[in-house]
Amino acid sequence: MSGPNGDPNISINDETEEEEFNEEEYAAINSMLDQINSCLDDLEERNDALNGKLHELLESNRQARLEFREQLHGTPPDEEEQQQQQLPPPPPEGDDSVASQ
Repeated sequence: MSGPNGDPNISINDETEEEEFNEEEYAAINSMLDQINSCLDDLEERNDALNGKLHELLESNRQARLEFREQLHGTPPDEEEQQQQQLPPPPPEGDDSVASQ
């Protein structure tokens, strides 16, 4: 007899498959999923920390470049030029829009 998708030797009766899994196996799977979730949370925290450090580094480099330009030319850059060079602010922590990209 073929299964619901035309697969041979698969019965439509799922009760036998459910009986094969006992409570210990479900607990083991649940534990593994908890460990995976914990690892993903740790990766997300590290990503957020690195993203924050990157924004700090970019801002620091921008300031150094502006100071260097000011020393070379002897005048501060235009206010409009400074506004064009500013990065958008980093997303607030816990913002899921970055993680979904």
